[in-house]
Amino acid sequence: MRKFVRTIVTGATMASLVLPLAAHAADQDVQQKLDALTKEVEALKQQTKRTEDKSLGKWLSIGGDYRFRLDSIRGETKAYTDVNKTFSFAQAQMNTGFLNNPVAFGPQVAAFSQFASSMGQVTSYNAARQFLANNQAMLMGLQNFAQQVPAYKPKNDTLYTNRLGLDLHAKATKDVTVNVRLVAYKTFGSQDDSAVTNGGNTPFFADRVGVFDGTLGHIPSSSLLDVDRAYATWSNIADQPIWFSVGRRPSTNGAPSNLRLNNERPGNGGTPALLVDYAFDGMTLGYAPDIEALPGAYAKVCYGRAFDSGFSSPTNSLRDTDMLGVAVIPVDTDPLRVWMQWNHAFNVFDFPVMNNTAFGNTNVKANLGAIDWYGIGAMSTLKNVGPGSMNFFGDIGYNVIKPNDNVSAQAGFQGLMTGGFLNPEAPHRKDGWAVYVGTRYDFAPTATKLGFEFNHGSKNWMPFDPAADDILTSKLGTRGNVYEGYLIQELKLKPISSYLSKVFFRLGYQYYDFEYTGSNNWVGAPVKMSEVTANSMMLLTPLKNAQNVYATFEVKF
Repeated sequence: MRKFVRTIVTGATMASLVLPLAAHAADQDVQQKLDALTKEVEALKQQTKRTEDKSLGKWLSIGGDYRFRLDSIRGETKAYTDVNKTFSFAQAQMNTGFLNNPVAFGPQVAAFSQFASSMGQVTSYNAARQFLANNQAMLMGLQNFAQQVPAYKPKNDTLYTNRLGLDLHAKATKDVTVNVRLVAYKTFGSQDDSAVTNGGNTPFFADRVGVFDGTLGHIPSSSLLDVDRAYATWSNIADQPIWFSVGRRPSTNGAPSNLRLNNERPGNGGTPALLVDYAFDGMTLGYAPDIEALPGAYAKVCYGRAFDSGFSSPTNSLRDTDMLGVAVIPVDTDPLRVWMQWNHAFNVFDFPVMNNTAFGNTNVKANLGAIDWYGIGAMSTLKNVGPGSMNFFGDIGYNVIKPNDNVSAQAGFQGLMTGGFLNPEAPHRKDGWAVYVGTRYDFAPTATKLGFEFNHGSKNWMPFDPAADDILTSKLGTRGNVYEGYLIQELKLKPISSYLSKVFFRLGYQYYDFEYTGSNNWVGAPVKMSEVTANSMMLLTPLKNAQNVYATFEVKF
């Protein structure tokens, strides 16, 4: 019995010693498994985070807009002599005469051909005067073929356009982003820009003769997606508020035109619409210091190229057309934005490169001089004005035209804002100015916005804004007065694709009162509209006044 009891006691003692050791071993095994599992979970988290950081939603955002627009345009012209029709008629008459009587008309056809060929070789003011002195007989004879166009009232009751824009914003690396905007813009029933000129006849305005590099994507052309903007930006250079940006620039639809277009206020990449509305390729260096007294202040130096002349050679003396600009924005906040701008255009070309226009295919044939622009403006928003907010702005522009001795042979010896067709003018400085004011009231309860704008340009006003969002012609380049009223009605629909998404209708009316010819045209001197006669030889149809009623349906996504 004692032996049995001793055995039990001994077994119990051994168990009391072994069980804690086994339990401890089991606890260690569980802890090791837990530690391993924790490491696996953490690794999975890191892998998931890296995957999420590289997912499309983290580095690429896509948006855009669609717009349907209806324009109804009417105008009133002045009687004038159409240059192109005159030369074409003279050539046709001589060719017909030559077919009927080669002996009698042969010398005339040869002389006219020599006259036209020699005319194309004239490049300077003095050479133009000498050419005209040597060809007085031919010029007198040309008057017998003059094609006068009586005053008439052109109209286009229904001009429909479609525009689709796609915006891409990519975060490439830390502090480096890429922005791209693709645009397809066309007229219903057309794959070119003829509908916005004059139905294939002599155009009204130089900025709507045809689509060229500076207006691509901003003038109706075709259903092809064109690159409107594509630029890369490097920010926080050397850990300072400095940025550098290069590519096809965001130099169109700048402030304060964003109000009537119902766009967001432009960031630090835009340009004042009164001076520049042109699709440039170029670069910008900017600096945004943190100054308590000047909230949002920044400054930048901008460079753009409007025309590349290619390789110089014995037969090519053309120079590049470049633009240099300095912008100082001392205040940029929601209640107030102030801007000051200086631009200089070097070696301004005569005609841009365009195809299939009313003038045929055009090319740059001459550099005509330089232009300086100066501008200062401000826009402000006052909130809680009744049941909504009030936006208003004012902008003043000034330009100095500096023509050189060159003339454009393809424009009949006209220079930079100098001369008339076959009537050259000695180059000299010309100054112009413009003012642009407007207001818009945003009625919050119904999401209705009502706006009015007015702009006036002097005789020698010449901005660089052919890409402006106006069908007839850029209103801010008008030498005269433009009045515009508009109403925007947003639909109160819940945004899905982006918090900036919105849908709205826009109804507007523009009235153009042209006091001088040549609005938006830097080739040739302006002529007072009241002095234009049936004998005035002109390349463009002189439009005395015009009105445009437009309506849009727009979706921003």
